[in-house]
Amino acid sequence: MVTSSTMKRTPATRSTVALKYLMAVSGLIMIGYLLLHMYGNLKVFAGQEAFDEYAEHLRTFGEPILPYEGLLWIVRVVLLAAIIAHIYAVVVLWRRNRAAAGVVGARRYHSKQNRTGIQRSYASFTMRWGGIVVLTFIVYHILHLTANVIAPGGASDSPYERVVNGFEIWWVVAAYTVAMLAVGFHLWHGIWSALTTLGGNRSANRIDSRLTGIAVVVTLVIVLGFLLPPWAILLGLEG
Repeated sequence: MVTSSTMKRTPATRSTVALKYLMAVSGLIMIGYLLLHMYGNLKVFAGQEAFDEYAEHLRTFGEPILPYEGLLWIVRVVLLAAIIAHIYAVVVLWRRNRAAAGVVGARRYHSKQNRTGIQRSYASFTMRWGGIVVLTFIVYHILHLTANVIAPGGASDSPYERVVNGFEIWWVVAAYTVAMLAVGFHLWHGIWSALTTLGGNRSANRIDSRLTGIAVVVTLVIVLGFLLPPWAILLGLEG
């Protein structure tokens, strides 16, 4: 019997298990950021003075130990690192799954369930395209409300006025809603998968898992929390 001594080994840090842990941890970091960001957005209901004061406090937090905007830059660096790590893990695992599934060109192996050779699932469809929608929205969101480069409804030095001016326009609210629904689908599956990867699942199937309820509750809190300000502003109910 002939054996090969040149078998290619994958480093432990690039193993499938390690990449799944990386994807889970980076995803949970982003979820934590979303919860904090949602809390800040809800301050719009307190009025312009309170909202602008909150926005400025984020920039001066920790002074003089931290420089101006020091906290924000720490958060930005950690968040960017989490996003890059998440995307890296997703791409590598996706390519390994395709290779393991026997993908040739754009087609997979044939099966009795799908004779065309294209295997689709809820996770593979919504997570992939939902992730692209979310990433595109993040870029727009930064250019609009952080960098003040894009100014639908009119530019302003006031964070409150930038929010209100933008969300008084119906198509801005519509695009924001679509993006948040994409975030919701991503979170619904992602939270359950992340907690399962980290050993939190003790059920034989997803329906009976208590993690399903946790994923639904957290997803609804985040999505509804983000959608309340734009719809309240559009309908003239914010104050």
